[in-house]
Amino acid sequence: MMVLPIVYFYLCLYITLVNSQNPGVLVNQPKFSPCATWNITGITFSNSFAVGTNPGTVFIDKNDTIYVTDRTSNRVQVWQNGSKNVTKTISGGLNDSLGLFVSNNGDIYVDNGYTNNQIDKWMVNSTNSTVVTYHDGGRCYGLFIDINQTLYCSLNIHIVLKISLKSIGNMTQLAAGTGTPGNTAYMLNWPRGIFVDINLNLYVADGNNNRIQKFSYGQLSATTIVGTGASATIDLNGPSAVVLDADGYLFIVDQNNNRIIGSGPYGYRCLVGCS
Repeated sequence: MMVLPIVYFYLCLYITLVNSQNPGVLVNQPKFSPCATWNITGITFSNSFAVGTNPGTVFIDKNDTIYVTDRTSNRVQVWQNGSKNVTKTISGGLNDSLGLFVSNNGDIYVDNGYTNNQIDKWMVNSTNSTVVTYHDGGRCYGLFIDINQTLYCSLNIHIVLKISLKSIGNMTQLAAGTGTPGNTAYMLNWPRGIFVDINLNLYVADGNNNRIQKFSYGQLSATTIVGTGASATIDLNGPSAVVLDADGYLFIVDQNNNRIIGSGPYGYRCLVGCS
């Protein structure tokens, strides 16, 4: 997700795109044809003037509005669907933000942990932020809100925390990891992108372990589903993001290999950046 410039990869003619119809799902989960392929050449969507030299997260909501954390200028840039120009800028008190999540009603949650150790929230049409929660783990590389209104944050201290947005006081709980880097089923090493499905299973891009971990609901022990330690999948090098489409197939940013990996009915394959 930290690749500049930001690009779109157009889909082949026979791909089918529809948004998930489950009203409880908080993210844009398109449905793809199993035969989908992507153009090998990307079209530049934005340059460093708009998003800086080191953008953090790219997020696309269910209305196809695009959000990008601009770490260089300490802001979030927003493009409405169909616009080539920035339509909104969110700033104020941010410092080198990484993680970003936008809820169905338009509320924006932003990592503000580099020096402030907090997660901020901008309510829709608001110009001021509120602090959702404080934590002691530095920055959130990934943010996600599940169907039960629980906010997840992957931290560079090798854990994933979760915070109920419905409870008074927003008490944090451990969702994954031990706080010590390692490669056992209970441990993580620099967790980055995260995703929670409708069954509340947590998927973690375990960056320094070169794998994708799946933590079943309520479990602190994970199963390696892609990468080092998983059989008959594909090798990864520093995965930084993982998402699921409407059919539960994975899409992975394999950052150090400069490519995007996808799963399907016939296994894993390279989709973009393939040599």
